[in-house]
Amino acid sequence: MKVLELYSGIGGMHYALNASGLEGHVVCAMDINTTANTVYKYNFPHTTLLPRNILSLSAKEIDNLEVNMILMSPPCQPFTRVGLKKDINDERTSSLLHILGLIPEVSDRLKYILLENVKGFETSQARNQLLSALEKANFTYQEFLLSPHQFGVPNTRHRYYLIAKRLPLNFCFEVGSLMETFPFHLSDYEDTNPLAAKIRELNLQPRSLVLKECEEKTDIINGLCYSVKHILEQDVSEQEYALTDKVLGKHGQLLDIVTPNSKRSCCFTKAYGHYIEGTGSVFCEFPLEKISEVYKQAEVYDSGNKELIDLLQSLKMRFFTPREIARLMCFPEEFNFPGEISKKQRYRLLGNSINVHVVSLLIALLTLDDDPP
Repeated sequence: MKVLELYSGIGGMHYALNASGLEGHVVCAMDINTTANTVYKYNFPHTTLLPRNILSLSAKEIDNLEVNMILMSPPCQPFTRVGLKKDINDERTSSLLHILGLIPEVSDRLKYILLENVKGFETSQARNQLLSALEKANFTYQEFLLSPHQFGVPNTRHRYYLIAKRLPLNFCFEVGSLMETFPFHLSDYEDTNPLAAKIRELNLQPRSLVLKECEEKTDIINGLCYSVKHILEQDVSEQEYALTDKVLGKHGQLLDIVTPNSKRSCCFTKAYGHYIEGTGSVFCEFPLEKISEVYKQAEVYDSGNKELIDLLQSLKMRFFTPREIARLMCFPEEFNFPGEISKKQRYRLLGNSINVHVVSLLIALLTLDDDPP
């Protein structure tokens, strides 16, 4: 399988392809973000990476690459809940619209497409144009809204996904309207469906990188998330990652706090570590009972009060490190940032990236069986 990776970022799609069990390789990656390209090249030095605007790509170039599959995660800003939602009138959608115009022109060698974007894309005009382009090129498709916590990962990151394959190839399940669950029950080990068994086997692979206690593997089999303690780094610098007095004084009452035994965390965005509200969870080593006790004492103080700040500082709360966030997004341990990439840049790049595990499952589902259901 020859794969073209568009909007390649830091290589999340590449890692998902590697984890999917599919025999294939990325013949070309393309992204205009120079910082992301530095990280991508650091981790995939032997992959052809083109630092080009996707608007310059032609159908002939795609054909010359003999591509069988396209993986892409176009800019999400035109569709986010905090953005202006200008949709196709946002210039950042121009490259996606360009690709949609190319799909009907590309040779039948292109069989598979996977697209990821933010929740909200499913109601956009861009999505409607995507479906029109696929239908024009004789593709069948399925849309999803999925989050990693549905697959045992203690992180919420709802995203839109589309998988498509060119007819007469077909899916191994019945396609239909937008799905908010995976078509197979990954935790149901009594299901003898051989296709579901293959997916279930894949479903456990990323956990082996971080799980240290066997009892939590049973939780995953039963459809539960593993604990946050399994993604934590040792000896994290308090000075570098601790929440400052300013943050605690202004935002201390609004924090989403996660403990080692938590089986959840909020979506991490590119503004994590820079802005506080709605950008991701913070970590506290103390149990929930201790946290509740401190916050109950803090109720009598106004924001910015020194006594309030001192109370909250006693909890030793900190930001998650980029490595910890990468683990929550299921990047493998061999993934690394070059030394010249700053902490702020690392947070931004991770916030713009994908959950590797969810996409790996969808790639496996896309290519698992090409017979009619």
